Amino acid sequence: MDGARFEVDGLVGERWGAGAADYVLLHAGVADRRSWREVAPALDGPAVAYDRRGFGETPLATGDFRHLDDLLAVLDAVAPGTPVWLVGNSMGGGLAIDAALEAPDRLAGLVLVGPGIGGEAERWEPPPVTAAEAAIEAGFKAAGDDDIEEALRLDAWLWLDGPAQEGRVTGPARELAVDMNRRILEHAVPDEAGESGIDAFARLGELALPVSVLWGELENSVQVAICETIVERTPGARRVVLPGTAHLPGLDASGPLAAAIVQARTAGR
Repeated sequence: MDGARFEVDGLVGERWGAGAADYVLLHAGVADRRSWREVAPALDGPAVAYDRRGFGETPLATGDFRHLDDLLAVLDAVAPGTPVWLVGNSMGGGLAIDAALEAPDRLAGLVLVGPGIGGEAERWEPPPVTAAEAAIEAGFKAAGDDDIEEALRLDAWLWLDGPAQEGRVTGPARELAVDMNRRILEHAVPDEAGESGIDAFARLGELALPVSVLWGELENSVQVAICETIVERTPGARRVVLPGTAHLPGLDASGPLAAAIVQARTAGR
């Protein structure tokens, strides 16, 4: 279900419900705001999602920028003076953590869905990968940077289906996942563009607001390990595993995801 379109500083977004936003929804690095269209209407308050720079309808910036500064500008526009719940999937989860460390007074709580996190690269010891995950990694290396179609296939397998079963998700959900990611790959959005410059991994113990960490039971092993580590390092964090889904539950498990988000808000009150 499409929301009402809006723009803030060139960022294109949608809003569901009237009044100040209770939720701001941050998409994954292989997605855009459309990944929330089945989730947002099922929440218990007004919600907003927007395309970060280089994603969806928002063009990539021509100069230096921070996704975090853009997020704070969105908060000023959709929830002035009102703390909101940030719900972040993957890369969006990492951005939510950064916001909680830099501007905790703007937030009521975090719901992190298969989150990434800044600062972990130098000290992270990844777990052993499965045979399927190794096959996907080998496929990416063989494809290189120019074979977009193969990259789309492998990304959908890893992030949408989960590594154990390629093709698990079909129909409109798969079509949307591929379309969102195609725009990103064709625009060659750099992974490091808009980084916050915050060593969030080292500062998880500073988080003093309600935090729930959600991930799908079909998630890849490295992502599960990151999620478990965030739960262990974050005071009072809740751990929630969503059955029958992987890294992008907004596409194939929108109802259970929406229910888990509402439950996280209820638990954090």
